[in-house]
Amino acid sequence: MTATVSLSTGRVRGLERPDGTLAFLGIPYALAPVGERRFGEPEPAEPWADVRDATAYGPTPQRGDYGETLIPEPSIPGDDTLSVNVFAPGDAHDEPLPVLVYIHGGGFVQGSAASPWYDGAAFARAGIVVVTVSYRLGFDGFGLIAGAPANRGVRDWIAALEWVQREVTAFGGDPGDVTIAGQSAGGGAVLTLLGMPSAQPLFRRALAISAALTEVAPTRAAERTTRLAAALGVAPTREGFSRVDELTVLRAQQALEAERHGGVIATVRSRLAEGLPWGPVVDGDLIPRPALDALAAGVGADKPLVLGTTDDEFTMATDALSGAVRLVPAPLALAVLGVGHARRWRYVRDNHEQRRLGTAAFLGRYATDRVFRDTVPRVARARGGSVTWTYRFSWPSPTRRWALHCLDVPFWWNRLDAPGVTRLAGERPPRELADAMHGAAVSFVRTGDPGWPRWTPEEGATRVFGGAASVPTVIADGYASVRALVP
Repeated sequence: MTATVSLSTGRVRGLERPDGTLAFLGIPYALAPVGERRFGEPEPAEPWADVRDATAYGPTPQRGDYGETLIPEPSIPGDDTLSVNVFAPGDAHDEPLPVLVYIHGGGFVQGSAASPWYDGAAFARAGIVVVTVSYRLGFDGFGLIAGAPANRGVRDWIAALEWVQREVTAFGGDPGDVTIAGQSAGGGAVLTLLGMPSAQPLFRRALAISAALTEVAPTRAAERTTRLAAALGVAPTREGFSRVDELTVLRAQQALEAERHGGVIATVRSRLAEGLPWGPVVDGDLIPRPALDALAAGVGADKPLVLGTTDDEFTMATDALSGAVRLVPAPLALAVLGVGHARRWRYVRDNHEQRRLGTAAFLGRYATDRVFRDTVPRVARARGGSVTWTYRFSWPSPTRRWALHCLDVPFWWNRLDAPGVTRLAGERPPRELADAMHGAAVSFVRTGDPGWPRWTPEEGATRVFGGAASVPTVIADGYASVRALVP
């Protein structure tokens, strides 16, 4: 069965599903970023005359081929990469419905809005209109290029949110009741938008899941652009890069990301210190200052925020080192990574339980804390008295051992039956955990309250999802273990 709605640009035909929800896929919110538009501002989609088919996901070739990823992420060929997917209730409602706009993760270089994990049917059944966004990735989206606007991927997010303001009423949504959400780099995107003055009119509240907050300094962005241009044999300008097709740029970008400088230890130290290689640039214009500074100055203070992480986002990455570092004391391992004496011993003290699991697990938790977990108290503290909730996801994967990166995503989306979930969550993931997490997300989008006590600087109240039976549902100072890393 199909359903048709009318937008300002023309009519679109989507899917009417057996569960009573609607899906409209691959709707362009901007023109294809190809040819002269490749490194430019996103330009609004042009009207079409006939009914446009919206029954299949739009192109996502920009994600490239990164092999097997934790979340299934299709790479679909085509040019119209600036598109949205809309999931909505099929029945009529007397009042406009709240809207959830989701920005996918993938380190700003991969990921795909066409992932089956981001199907919004469960939210739609709960009376929420869901919009998932495809945007420019890697160098095409975030490289700093002479003669081109900076932060093209960020501008894509803004253009998609502006599209929601214009068009979401056609799907029953309320443009004045928009929640933005994202996971990993997408969670970082949410925090970036929360700290951008120009983005404030476009949403009402925010949900940042395992946020990898990345804001690249202009000098570092320019240095990477110069290196990429040298690898491609072109001038580091818009004209120079326009001579190279996107796939060739992507391959050179991947080679640049894989480079090691000064050996394994030096490379790890550099990655932990600098963060993701591509991402939003603090350009002094669209992004006037780093998000933490903006939040501390009161930007986004009127918007409720939920944020948190899994307990062991990256710990799985160090499992292979268990034999090599078995006899290395944890403090010495931290010293090798450049952690100063006082901070090192405070961190060891605050993470004595993780230390008992071995040095490899301890180093994995440290990487997790540096990249993800210390962001939670930093952001909550910067927001001061603004309405903020924090959470932790503690349920360990039965197949991967840890409460690892991406494991929580199908629980938030209530998509335990989606392809690829069993690889991380096993054959019988706990339905009650999905009910709790999805229910909290639905409550937050609909009412602005996820259902547990707010975070305050004095108490640090934190909701624990999937903790051991001995752990309370809400604990005080839930991110105490990263205190040594937070100035």
